[in-house]
Amino acid sequence: MTAKTWENRIKEATIAAGTYRDFFDPVISTLAGILERRDMAEQLFQEDGGVVIVEHTNKAGATNKEQNPVLRLINDLNRDALAYWRDLGLTPAGLKRINEKALDKKKVNPLAEALKDLGG
Repeated sequence: MTAKTWENRIKEATIAAGTYRDFFDPVISTLAGILERRDMAEQLFQEDGGVVIVEHTNKAGATNKEQNPVLRLINDLNRDALAYWRDLGLTPAGLKRINEKALDKKKVNPLAEALKDLGG
């Protein structure tokens, strides 16, 4: 999927979750770029047969088995994307944190309000 398509989907998701703010647009754009690269890496991984373990020959000529570097890249991009999803309130924990912060700002101290009303 293209970054622009991802941007639209992410923006729609943040609007639906009630967490969208205009100033999140650069963050949404960054996340969309990460997801586009992840999608490209997944496509490459599948085109190469989806092999999880590959053989690698090092400088000394020894051949070792290791995790497919493309799969490692996919995992890294997913981990990076998760942090952005969380910050945008698009995971349960992220949404809870954002909602608690919003509620904390709206809490009013009744004594402070009474004193404010008395002060004129």
